[in-house]
Amino acid sequence: VQLQASGGGSVQAGGSLKLSCVASGSTFSKYSWAWFRQAPGKERELVALISWNLAYKEYKESVQGRFTISREDPKNTVDLQMNSLKPEDTATYYCAQCPAIYSNLCPMRRIESWGQGTQVTVSS
Repeated sequence: VQLQASGGGSVQAGGSLKLSCVASGSTFSKYSWAWFRQAPGKERELVALISWNLAYKEYKESVQGRFTISREDPKNTVDLQMNSLKPEDTATYYCAQCPAIYSNLCPMRRIESWGQGTQVTVSS
């Protein structure tokens, strides 16, 4: 699977960004998809997940109500709308295909492809 993430940038606190990820080489609709992020000196963490059948979404508690994950299967894309951004959202954001088909589980250690990520910088 090849992943191309885009949409990052520099914004002031309270601003918005929309990240997009295009996947190739994947049977996209059979998988759940997720956005992770990694800040300097910190471990990579799950930010949001959307299930293969659209029935389930999961968010990191600190982004709940501010971020929205969505997907367009015909376009093999998964997006992350980020509103009311805070300086603590500063990180490199990565999209990822969750490991198993028809599953909502997304253990980071089993993810095979990360792509190059996209940088989000939020200033106060």
